[in-house]
Amino acid sequence: MQRVFGWISPSIFRIQSTRISVGVVWLLILLGACGARPPEAPPPHAPQVEVVTVTTQTLADEPEFIGQTEAFRPVEIRPQVSGIIKQVYFTEGRDVKKGGRLYLIDPVPFQAIHLSSKAKVAQMQARLQQARQDLARIKPLLEKQAVSKKEVDDAEAEVRAAKAALDAAQNDLIKAKFDLDNTLITAPVDGRIGRSQFYEGRLVTAQETLLVIISQLDPLYVSVNVPESYLLRRRREVTERKVESPDIFQLRGVLTFSDGTVYPHEGVLDFAEAVIRPQTGTLQGRFKFPHPEGHQPPGHAYLYPGQFVKVRVKGHIRQNAVLIPQRAVQQGPTGSLVFVVDANEQVQVRPVQASAWHGKDWLIESGLQPGERVVVEGFFRIMPGVKVNAIPYQAGNITPVTNPLSAESPAGQVAP
Repeated sequence: MQRVFGWISPSIFRIQSTRISVGVVWLLILLGACGARPPEAPPPHAPQVEVVTVTTQTLADEPEFIGQTEAFRPVEIRPQVSGIIKQVYFTEGRDVKKGGRLYLIDPVPFQAIHLSSKAKVAQMQARLQQARQDLARIKPLLEKQAVSKKEVDDAEAEVRAAKAALDAAQNDLIKAKFDLDNTLITAPVDGRIGRSQFYEGRLVTAQETLLVIISQLDPLYVSVNVPESYLLRRRREVTERKVESPDIFQLRGVLTFSDGTVYPHEGVLDFAEAVIRPQTGTLQGRFKFPHPEGHQPPGHAYLYPGQFVKVRVKGHIRQNAVLIPQRAVQQGPTGSLVFVVDANEQVQVRPVQASAWHGKDWLIESGLQPGERVVVEGFFRIMPGVKVNAIPYQAGNITPVTNPLSAESPAGQVAP
């Protein structure tokens, strides 16, 4: 051994000893570090959400339907006599007055019939007069037995026959006068006349040919089709005293045009069908709206027959209604739901029945109770069961709802 390692210097042994000592020290340090307990991380902050507190209120329940305008009286003009149109007096698309001239059917044939009927009446009058005079002469002779009883009976029968012939002639004269008068066709109502279907020289048939239509524009009708589902739901709500309903013919309507403008006059429901249409499952109702502009020249009217509008129905009052902002309602696989913050400041998922919009709010039929807090902002920070820091939602985004029982209607009457 001495021979083998005799050449190794003692300094080398010192260097190796130093290295081993340093390694042992570092090993002890690492073992101490591994055995030390790491410091605990601070607990995460509860996410902040904005909530609204559920309250109940009384509000006007005003459903909206699609309606179509109709003329108050669409009057069809048909000839009472057959003949050739000789003249057209009106200008198409303009207003006409009651009694104004519209058409003239060639009156010559009817004038001839009228004159002939007058002559026949005069002839029958003369015959009756002659028969009465003959009877007056014969009757005294019967007492003197100068004539037979048969001759007197014949004279009396002639008087009755002459009188019957006169009545028939007078009836023919009335018919001839009627036909002659109706060769001139006049407007039966005030209104706006449409496009003529026939012009000069055309043959028209009595009581069959449609010449033109006159539309009365003041007032004006608006027909709406109400779904059966709405009728059933409304009846259930009235039975459960959730909604107060007036008499059906006290309901009022407000029109909104396709551009969003609102018609300045309110209408009143004046008709409801007795039968639901099986083809559409709807019940037709009709509102009557004043339309004073209908008397103005064309181009100044608000409404035209055949126009589609929205009809908001006023009159129903909903008690203890729950409204929450639309953004608070989420859609899940089974329907509408909201996030509710419970007494422990934890989030719960609650299914609700949201039925209709009221401005920026949803009307909640079931699923929420007064006093509960519903999350409106901060959905991306929460999950069911998570504790949250709930703060009030900015009420500026919630549509204010006034109590309709304290507001007067445009007609000056308190809403029912």
